[in-house]
Amino acid sequence: MKSVLIIGIHGALAKITAELLIKKHPQIRIHGVDSRTISDVPLRSQLTFQQMKYTRTNFEKIFREYNFDTILHLGRLGHSRATGNINKRIDINLVGTNTILELAHKFHSKKVVILSTHHVYGAHGDNSMFLKEDSPLRGSFKYAELRDVVEMDQMCTNWMWKNQNQIETVVLRPCNIIGPQIKNSITQYLKTSYAPLPIDYNPMFQFVHEFDMASIIVASAESLKTGIYNVAGDDVVSLHEASAIVGMRKVKVPIILVEQLAKIMTPVWKFPSYLIDYLKFPVTLDNSELKKNLGDNIFRFSSKEALELLKLN
Repeated sequence: MKSVLIIGIHGALAKITAELLIKKHPQIRIHGVDSRTISDVPLRSQLTFQQMKYTRTNFEKIFREYNFDTILHLGRLGHSRATGNINKRIDINLVGTNTILELAHKFHSKKVVILSTHHVYGAHGDNSMFLKEDSPLRGSFKYAELRDVVEMDQMCTNWMWKNQNQIETVVLRPCNIIGPQIKNSITQYLKTSYAPLPIDYNPMFQFVHEFDMASIIVASAESLKTGIYNVAGDDVVSLHEASAIVGMRKVKVPIILVEQLAKIMTPVWKFPSYLIDYLKFPVTLDNSELKKNLGDNIFRFSSKEALELLKLN
């Protein structure tokens, strides 16, 4: 890798990834972009960044200027940040992503890594214990707010297979990413005192530490072949055990009351409605494909260790 584009550079995971890339490849040139106001980006001579709207004109300009050989698309807009603005999510997650893929092909980039999510599988009572990459994507069956997430994943995978002979593309579907710098919905839930905890459901969870996730992204850019990969460790933790490890007091109530309590907490915490089902049903991932390609010792922290580190923060 010589010239890398990181989309979503304002995000904590993108910043950690940039630091790891610079450490492993001191001569690398990284350019980060984000539609949000960019702050707290580490000052490194190898790293430049700019705030920009995700339009074809803007993207094409930087593709011409920097001649990227690697694209890391870490800029999927999540629901906790978009606060329900579906038009904004569609514009960034679908229209923006499609433009990025077209330009990567047009300007002969060698590698594209796209960060998706395990939410595309959906939380259902009939899920198998460990979902493989070819499992159906049912995330939007019940919740329309996940439709853009599923459509983005499907668009990227379709494009990946269509262009597999011209450009290497990797789609990552990680389990719950947590860490002191991550501010996604599950991290907010675990760290929020008096958040509702269902007493009649206790699904199994998987967690990946932010540092491990960034390491997987770097390894994907370096050596993973074209394909879809679940990202999760070998261990699983129940919801109640995860809550106990983090140590924040929760309100234990029947699941029927969880949604009502979530609405009450809306002023201080944007609780996505789809998260209710993830507190009921397991969405655990089979990691055999990732381990087959990167080896068995790819995670520094287990799920429990990642939760312990979240507790210390």
